[in-house]
Amino acid sequence: MSSGFGNEFASEDSRCPGSLPEGQNNPQVCPYGLYAEQLSGSAFTCPRSTNKRSWLYRILPSVRHKPFTPMSCGDLTESWNEVEPDPNQLLWKPFNIPKSSEKKVDFISGLHTVCGAGDSKSRNGIAIHMFTCNTSMIDKCFQNADGDFLIVPQQGEILITTEFGKMMVEPNEICVIQQGMRFSVDVFRETRGYILEVFGVHFELPDLGPIGANGLANPRDFQTPVAWYEDRTVATGYTIVNKYQGKLFSCQQDFSPFNVVAWHGNYTPYKYNLENFMVLNCVAFDHADPSIFTVLTAKSTRPGVAIADFVIFPPRWGVANHTFRPPYYHSKSVLIHTSIMQQKCYFIHKAKLGNSYESYRC
Repeated sequence: MSSGFGNEFASEDSRCPGSLPEGQNNPQVCPYGLYAEQLSGSAFTCPRSTNKRSWLYRILPSVRHKPFTPMSCGDLTESWNEVEPDPNQLLWKPFNIPKSSEKKVDFISGLHTVCGAGDSKSRNGIAIHMFTCNTSMIDKCFQNADGDFLIVPQQGEILITTEFGKMMVEPNEICVIQQGMRFSVDVFRETRGYILEVFGVHFELPDLGPIGANGLANPRDFQTPVAWYEDRTVATGYTIVNKYQGKLFSCQQDFSPFNVVAWHGNYTPYKYNLENFMVLNCVAFDHADPSIFTVLTAKSTRPGVAIADFVIFPPRWGVANHTFRPPYYHSKSVLIHTSIMQQKCYFIHKAKLGNSYESYRC
């Protein structure tokens, strides 16, 4: 794994030394006869500070597949108008994980949309999903054309194979698979987790302001996979599932899409261990605002306002004097979704179920 957030990375599989072209992106003939493709995460004309793209050098072109056809979306949706709004606090019990002895469920078929706002067609909004699965994706991959997935495993580790390489993501870690990246999920037991999806923007590190140059989630602790490829023919057909405008489509091809021998760029998947989060807290009196616990943010077009913030409340010392111990109630025009990732949580009432899920307007 390589470390850093938003860096210009370069990686090639050690089995093919010299596979990364030098001095240019698109030579007339790539090393090893590879195909050069650019994966864009922004418009070509975006300022350098927000321009996202990577060059991939693969054995076969990614467009060599049969046409996409609609498929069942299961419990995945973004038709928010089909459900009446409810201003009450809502609590979900832990989602049941199907027993592998009863039914095989992989990552895609185990997706369940919980809530959301906005819409992928206008490139503005979010969706929150759960995933429950008990089997790996065999000769199948997923591609989200709508937005970025922030994946939070809650039970069971997951091995994510991407076009950029592999990532093992365990509970108390998160990973981000950005728009347009193909990936496959392997599981080793019954597995459950959460997904925060954002449309039209990418996750960023929050600005630190008076905190200074260091603190919260430090860039060096983010990890990006290194190049890995498989040159594998799949005679029975390899399935690519594409999420497009909130619907699922599938197509077939006769080879593995994870055939990228080398790549370079700043548009990559990445993961982060939440134990590395540098917590800040009040040391005199009162409570600091919960924004100081922001790991990643997806900014909106309004300055200082996010489409979504991913926030954690990790173990920390609370030493404030003459201060009511639980954090204060705050009334604000946002929707908050909380979950207990670990069983010990001092400010949650003991009747609340571990690994449950709560949504409320405040």
